[in-house]
Amino acid sequence: MTQNPDGGPRDPGSQWYDGEAGPLVRPYAMTGGRTQPGPTGVRFDLIALVALDPGGPEPDDAACGPEHRTLVELCRTETQSVAELAAEADLPVGVVRVLLGDLVELGCVAVSRPVPPAHLPDERILREVIDGLRAL
Repeated sequence: MTQNPDGGPRDPGSQWYDGEAGPLVRPYAMTGGRTQPGPTGVRFDLIALVALDPGGPEPDDAACGPEHRTLVELCRTETQSVAELAAEADLPVGVVRVLLGDLVELGCVAVSRPVPPAHLPDERILREVIDGLRAL
């Protein structure tokens, strides 16, 4: 057994734990060295909404790690954006995107992309509708 800088014994594997920062695991270890989501081609914008697929399977231990299960648990309570999931899970956004790609492929979560601004109705039209409703 090795010793801490203060002279006390150090547990095996404790070099991967920092008292202030917590567990020290490199992002590439969480994603298996991948930097892009799986072959589904789903693009995860920061504001893309992630929801638990009610008919989807529960992530199993063979296919998913603890980070996958954390994301599923966060989606269990409410639909969240990719940015919110990264913040809540305390993981880099790139890691969350790769992990979400895995969960989409497994059918555990569904991702909906926000409506592009070009497809939103014109503000002028919405104001005319509101004015028309007020006139009733």
